[in-house]
Amino acid sequence: MNREILHFKTEFFKALAHPMRIRILELLSEGNKNVNELQTILGSEGSTVSQQLAILRSKNVVYGIKDGTSVIYSLRDPLIKDLLVVAKAIFDNHLVDTISLLETMRNE
Repeated sequence: MNREILHFKTEFFKALAHPMRIRILELLSEGNKNVNELQTILGSEGSTVSQQLAILRSKNVVYGIKDGTSVIYSLRDPLIKDLLVVAKAIFDNHLVDTISLLETMRNE
């Protein structure tokens, strides 16, 4: 596979590799939000949220549009919402497998 494509994919997944960034994407998949809204929902400092948004922006995962004194953030591609749904299904499948294994071990 082309090195540039692999690098692009790697950088994209690195952008997702943080719990707060994943949560920000989940929130933005519900609708556009500004930093203050995200900060309130996440219960986190505005600077921390802004840092995570900057990483997502730098990887072209989200974008912001200036609205007066605030910036409204959105998903750059609506398919990210689908990616989060598929990832959740994969995690759920792994959890079911783990629970089944645990039940088998307990019954031995």
